[in-house]
Amino acid sequence: MRFWLITLLVLAIDQLSKLWVVNNFAPGDSRVVMDKVLWLTYVQNQGAAFGILPGRSWLFFICAILAIVILVTINSRQRLSAAMQVIFGLITAGTAGNLLDRLRFNYVVDFFDLGWWPVFNIADMAIVCGAILLVVKLLWNEKGESRA
Repeated sequence: MRFWLITLLVLAIDQLSKLWVVNNFAPGDSRVVMDKVLWLTYVQNQGAAFGILPGRSWLFFICAILAIVILVTINSRQRLSAAMQVIFGLITAGTAGNLLDRLRFNYVVDFFDLGWWPVFNIADMAIVCGAILLVVKLLWNEKGESRA
């Protein structure tokens, strides 16, 4: 149940935040949130992370569908720990959020701008946080098993 709760909650927050940006900014518009720290800048990202491979939406579409199918299948067939349900939920929500953008717009709506890092969104944060937590969990389990 945690998997679906996290997936739906993060997906809703992602999509609502993108809707707000699309309705309140023109592409390229930027507003200061915290001076010299954070801006909201509306970017239409037609590529993958950091804008690489622009114009290959079909590739990202296929990869996203595969990732979502794999994560949902694992969640439904395995008895996952609470932590793994949260991790898979984060990754699934982020992947689905960016996939929905590609289906609707043929690009991903990005808007968090740190100035020194490529512009990103909540879906991107969910994927990255989920991936980091997955690595930490796997390393933690590996260390725990080696002590046993």
